[in-house]
Amino acid sequence: MISPAQAQTAAPAQAPGFYRYKVGDITVTAINDGFALRPLDGFVRNAPLADVQDAMRKSFLPTDAFQNTFTTLVVQTGGRLVLIDTGNGDSGAPTSGVWMRNFRAAGFDPAQVNSIVISHFHGDHINGIRLKDGTAVFANAEINVPAPEWDFWMSDERMGQAPDGARGGFQNARRVFQPIAAQVKRFTPGAEVAPGITSVAAHGHSPGHTIFGIASGNAKLTYLADITSHPALFVRNPDWSAIFDQDADMARATRRRVLDMVSTERTQVHFYHAPFPATGFIAKDGNGFQLVPVQWSQAV
Repeated sequence: MISPAQAQTAAPAQAPGFYRYKVGDITVTAINDGFALRPLDGFVRNAPLADVQDAMRKSFLPTDAFQNTFTTLVVQTGGRLVLIDTGNGDSGAPTSGVWMRNFRAAGFDPAQVNSIVISHFHGDHINGIRLKDGTAVFANAEINVPAPEWDFWMSDERMGQAPDGARGGFQNARRVFQPIAAQVKRFTPGAEVAPGITSVAAHGHSPGHTIFGIASGNAKLTYLADITSHPALFVRNPDWSAIFDQDADMARATRRRVLDMVSTERTQVHFYHAPFPATGFIAKDGNGFQLVPVQWSQAV
């Protein structure tokens, strides 16, 4: 007889977490990096817990905690293989760290990566560049980061002014980037960072937080990075502030501006923290918005 422990060990895992689709002539592939379980209490800084729980309940989600998911993009454009953000590497929650497995399952190899484009320096976006033992994961990739983000996190003065609880972010940015500091390319938001990929300033969540427009012909996808955390909370309630928003007022204004823009333009979007495959459209809904997921398709 199989024991409960043996049955749990033998339970099948999910299928690989990648999803491929087209933006005009550009092929994008969403690569999932698992999730971190995040308690609801204290996550939204400017709303009563009861209101946050009600928002989750209306979306048929648990009211004590939620799965904060991580999904990056691989962009095949102009003969180049471009990563937008890199996931947690081996530094995240035990339920994360599946990015490389999914990346390889999608048919890619880290040695093939030509370019990495970073939206901001929070660990779940940059830790995939360098493992905890110091190993550089993408040996042949140039790395492109927003100049305002670099200037903030790599500033000794800023780190010295930060409270003790916030210094870990500065130390982690140095762990990832200092060994390659001379090779890291810094772009000013508004610049084209790869063929068909244009950076757009979207500060607030972090000092240099940047989103990206991916365009080919008449087709366009907007990579929203951390404009919102879980859509059930911050798409429907864009004026709420997440605990990770470093400048809450700016983040709220940026979130509302960007969500209004993509809803008006009817532009497809990619979220970093939306349920996989983390893509859809934004529709206006009263004083807020709603995420309309794309229809999953076997065709690319």
